[in-house]
Amino acid sequence: MLNIKKTLAKILIPALALSVASMQASAADYVVDTEGAHAFIQFKIQHLGYSWLLGNFSEFEGKFSYDENKVQDTKIALTIDTTSLNSNHAERDKHLKGKHFLNVKEFPKATFVSTKVVVKDGKQSVLHGDLTLHGITKNIAIDVTVIGGGKDPWGGYRQGFEGKTTFALADFGIMADLGPKSKNVEMYLSIEGVRL
Repeated sequence: MLNIKKTLAKILIPALALSVASMQASAADYVVDTEGAHAFIQFKIQHLGYSWLLGNFSEFEGKFSYDENKVQDTKIALTIDTTSLNSNHAERDKHLKGKHFLNVKEFPKATFVSTKVVVKDGKQSVLHGDLTLHGITKNIAIDVTVIGGGKDPWGGYRQGFEGKTTFALADFGIMADLGPKSKNVEMYLSIEGVRL
């Protein structure tokens, strides 16, 4: 009986260890692919209620951890260079970067750090996290859709998502008044990461 127990232990313990290691390895860390310009952070806000103003932040960086079998454990952190704002109009960009809006001289960085993920179905989730903008931190919710993941032609592995959220400028201390229809800004994120 003792020999049988020893034999089983020799078989089962390595198998169990391999199984645990496999489970742990299924979660992976990614760096956001800004170097290849496969990630975008864009914004959209009404101008006086008559048209839409669109722009983006061209400089940002970030990392995320993702496991398709444990989406609720996803974590992401982004840092945005607010001085990189671009609305395709130099004078307007200067105004938006000024003290009445983003005040980039005093607040040159914005950050987002996730706090939890609520899974809706296989492709849809709500990502909650702390956005620090204009020196103020507030928790926001981003509706996220999984785009896909897999090997790339260069021997790497990639994972991609898109996200959308809307928040009030006043929540972050930006009090410029462009009319009632211009109080909220919409943000769109397209995030592609390369597995580390």
